Amino acid sequence: MFGYIIRRILYVVPIALGVTIMVFSLVYIGPGNPLDAVLPDDASQADVEAIKEIYGFDKPLPVQYGLWLGRAVTGDLGKSIGTGRPVVQEIGHALGNTLLLAFAAAIVLIPVALLLGIAAAYSHGRWFDKFVSSIAITGVSLPNYWLAIVLVIVFSVELNALPAMGIGPDGPEGWEPNLEHLRYLILPMIAISVIPTGIIARVMRASVAESLGQDFVQTLRSKGLSERTILYHVIKNAMPTVMAVIGLELGNLMGGSVLVESIFTWPGTGFLMNEAIFRRDLPVLQGTILILAMFFVGLNLLVDLMQTWVDPRIRRY
Repeated sequence: MFGYIIRRILYVVPIALGVTIMVFSLVYIGPGNPLDAVLPDDASQADVEAIKEIYGFDKPLPVQYGLWLGRAVTGDLGKSIGTGRPVVQEIGHALGNTLLLAFAAAIVLIPVALLLGIAAAYSHGRWFDKFVSSIAITGVSLPNYWLAIVLVIVFSVELNALPAMGIGPDGPEGWEPNLEHLRYLILPMIAISVIPTGIIARVMRASVAESLGQDFVQTLRSKGLSERTILYHVIKNAMPTVMAVIGLELGNLMGGSVLVESIFTWPGTGFLMNEAIFRRDLPVLQGTILILAMFFVGLNLLVDLMQTWVDPRIRRY
């Protein structure tokens, strides 16, 4: 097992290196000059050269990448062009808010999706199976930003039941797990949960249905095992595939909520990236994408290792 863990970690290294190359390339892939955000319109050539030297743009690209990567490894992601504060500090506040939203959504959607998928598989071909499948397909088909707008119109504008903007009555600071603050969490949590719920429910239903059709289920029943014990073995056999999908969807909860956070003015990483794009704050944009990408890579590594714990046969590969 230890050797397998080391091998999987080593596989992550080139992936992480590729991510850093792509994130660094954002400066040059994007339209316009990255220095336009910090240079006035009437800047002289001497000013341009001075700013290039400050930001390191006067060096060859490989040198720039090496210097940037070296600083990033030590936790130095530069300073925000818009605020002048360290990028790590900017991301730290936003990342905590995104983790709050993603964690709240995950603890609700994962059990609901798994239960719906299991119940639908055991009701294969009957009305409940078709009902769950319809809900799952509808959930997957709804764009989360469209759903967010509809939720604001219905529950905030028409019913005036839930707040439409912000993270709490006191702003980003001082969030507490009480009813007043949780009210601000409900609508964005629903908006980002619908698509992952539908995907996980469909995969869980398919995996459980496939396991129920295998010979080992009939063998367990012929031995007189209870349905609860059989259900345990069926779920254990189906979980590796489902866990891989859950890992992907948890990563999407972290990085795929740019529009949802912007609609609800939720001060997370998505909202921060949206602001950085409009003001061309490239250090913040680079740092945020890098942190989210590394989180995604690390999360999938964790899921990969958990799969081997559930199904030791995976270690052979």
